[in-house]
This record gives sequence, C-alpha cells and structure tokens, in this order.
Amino acid sequence: MTTNVLEKKEIELLRFITAGSVDDGKSTLIGRLLFDSNSLLKDQVSAITSHVNGELNFANLTDGLRAEREQGITIDVAYRYFSTAKRRFIVADTPGHVQYTRNMFTAASSTNLAVILVDVTNGITEQTRRHTYLSSLIGIQHIVVCFNKMDLVGYSEQKFVTLRDHFLKFASSLNFNTVEFIPIAALHGDNLVRSSQHMAWFEGQPLLSYLESIDISAISHGSARFPVQWVINVGKNDDFGRHFRGYAGQIYSGEFNVGDKVTILPSGRKSKISNIHTFDGPLLSAQAPQSVTLLLDDDIDVGRGDMIVNQNFELPQVSKSLTAVVCWMSDEPLGKGRTYSIKQSARDTRVKVEDIRAQIDINTLESKAVLADTLTLNDIGIVEFSAASSLVFDSYTDNRLTGSFIIIDESTNATAGAGLSLTAEEVDRFLTALNSGEL
Repeated sequence: MTTNVLEKKEIELLRFITAGSVDDGKSTLIGRLLFDSNSLLKDQVSAITSHVNGELNFANLTDGLRAEREQGITIDVAYRYFSTAKRRFIVADTPGHVQYTRNMFTAASSTNLAVILVDVTNGITEQTRRHTYLSSLIGIQHIVVCFNKMDLVGYSEQKFVTLRDHFLKFASSLNFNTVEFIPIAALHGDNLVRSSQHMAWFEGQPLLSYLESIDISAISHGSARFPVQWVINVGKNDDFGRHFRGYAGQIYSGEFNVGDKVTILPSGRKSKISNIHTFDGPLLSAQAPQSVTLLLDDDIDVGRGDMIVNQNFELPQVSKSLTAVVCWMSDEPLGKGRTYSIKQSARDTRVKVEDIRAQIDINTLESKAVLADTLTLNDIGIVEFSAASSLVFDSYTDNRLTGSFIIIDESTNATAGAGLSLTAEEVDRFLTALNSGEL
C-alpha cells in the first residue's frame, strides 16, 4: 500500500544564528531566551547558577569551553536546540572576534535567519557591518537586528530610532528580503519572550514571537535535485527473485514523483522514475529533505556523486570550471596553482586554483576588488578553479546545498575552506559592484 501523507505533520524547523561584536550579548540572549521559554532542564539551570549569590549567568549556557569562560568570549560555535508549540529551533551562537570570522561563515551557511546584536552603548561597529555583510553574502534572506542593553540608555525610543536609521542606511544595498528591528535588554528578558513594560512605545513583537511567525517556506523549495549517495544493487538471487537497482540519498530540493522524466548528470542520460522507496514503504511522491531510494525505468549507468534532476526544471550547471566566493579557514594560504580536493554534494574531485579574481577586505569592508596571489586565514575572495572531472552545481543564490562545497587540503585531509558557487553573470555583477563602490 502506498502513501503520500504523513500521519502527523512535522513542526517546521528554523535555523538561526546570533552575530555581532564581542560583548554585544549574543550568549546572554540565547541563555535568557531558553530560560524564559522554559526550554532548560533543571541541571542546565543549576549549571549556570552562581554558588556565591544565586544569580544566573546566561552566557555560560553556550560558552562551554573553559577558554571561553576564562576569557569571557565565545570562540567556537555553540549550537542549541529548543522548541515551542509553533516551531522547532536550532540556534548557533557565533564568535564576535575578527579572528574567528570563519566560524561565523560556516555556521551561517546552513541557516535561514540571522539575529544581529548591537550594543546600544557602542552603536553600529565594524564587526556589526562585517557580520551583516557576511550574512548577505552567504545568502541569508532574513535578519533581525536586536538593539541590546536598552536598560543602559533608559529604554530611550530616540536612541532606538537613531540606530535603526543608521543601520538601514548601511544595509540598504544588501540583499535581504526582510529586516526587522527589536529593542531588547537580554539580561533582564525585555522583548525576548514577553513584551517589555519599559518600552511600551515599541509596537512590534517580542523576538520569540517573531521567530515563531516569520515565513521561511520559500527557502526550502526549488528545482528538484537528488545527489546519489549510494547505489543499491541486488542480483536476481535475492529474496524477491528479481533484480533490484536503486539510488539512495537525500532530496536536496524540490519534489520527485513516480513517472517523472529525469536527467542524470553529468552524463546527460535520460530516464523515468519507476518507484520511490523509503524505510517505511513505497511512495508515489517525495520532497526535500526526505531520504529515499529512487528506481529508474532504464538500467543505465548511475554512480555515487551523480545528480538526478527533474527535466521539467532548469538544469544545473555541468562544468570542469568553477568560480566561487571562498572563505579561507587554514593557516596555510590558498595560492594560485595549488591543488586541493573538494567535496560538493556527494561528489569528490581534485581542483586546481587558476586565479584569484578579487579579495574582499573583510576588516574594513573596503568597496573595491583587491588583487592578490593568495588568500590567508579568514580571507574571503572570488576564486576560479579547474576540476579534474565535471562538477554539477547551481548558483548558491538559487540552491544553497548544490551551490556550496568544502575545500580539503590533501596533505592533511583537513577542511581548508568553504565555497559558494557563482554564475558567470554573478561574477561580473559582483566585481562591477566591488569596483564601483556599491557594496
């Protein structure tokens, strides 16, 4: 018996990050948000309670490393899961220090929304602009700007309005679908879960209510993409007395149906879906992010790393040339002529650095292309690669899963960088914007 309807609709998951400068209150915000929403266990509350005065140190909930607590800063990315009746959440607390920019970059690449914190006593800082710019570059469509420590400025509406207008002027050229502003005092819980009595002038929602209600559905849809992760090949002597050849993996985007005409890339061979299998039984239809096994009408050559796509949608790019925005995460610089391994979707291949088209000055956000022969730790640039075998990819702005990849140092097998693929048109627009000062 086939089924297409889940017995119980799963509550939607929202992934978001907190970003901003050091001491803007990111860790405190997360701790207080979890505490006020009753998302902490008794032992977690006990762990953040001072044995001296009984006060709660909310930042200790995410500042888990000893070095972080000793220095009073966040070094690594800390992930926390919580849920309400309306939505499930995974929140990443990212470092504020410049030298940990790579940590913020990797955490943000898988999120739907960024919460940018601003300490109202310091205003819009260089790191505020840096993290906002990176959020836009990585393709985050929604940001919430929380002006924190409002209690230190007497909960001033004028201070809030001035900073809001300042931020809007800076962010007007960045590619966000929505920008929301919320005045908060994270330490005291003002406008996190409940509306603040101290800021009756603010007519918007508390942060949690906004996170529960924002529409992120458009982010998960797109052209049907299915990278083959495993080939299941059972001979005729199996228990069913027949040959079984299926292709297992996770649907990255879109929907697949029995009867759909599909193309297998990079070979370009065409076929039709005959069956869709899951652990719980067969389906007539499946969509992202389900893990399934697809069976095809034709016994054609399909291997791990190939991409099955629906012919009714625009096909991804198939090429041995790849241009991407790269965030470099290794102490050993990326240089022209060097070779690396990259992992893109389920495909692995070797690549050579052909050119570094631009280096973005992430410390000053200088609006121009900077010629460079290398990218060093935390540098971000536009890099051209040539690959040993054909890659199948979309522009990162169109599909964040098929448009991203990691770069591996072959000598150490360590992840050395992360990349976001660009089309030729996007490269031209990006370089033009950099050189004209539009970014």
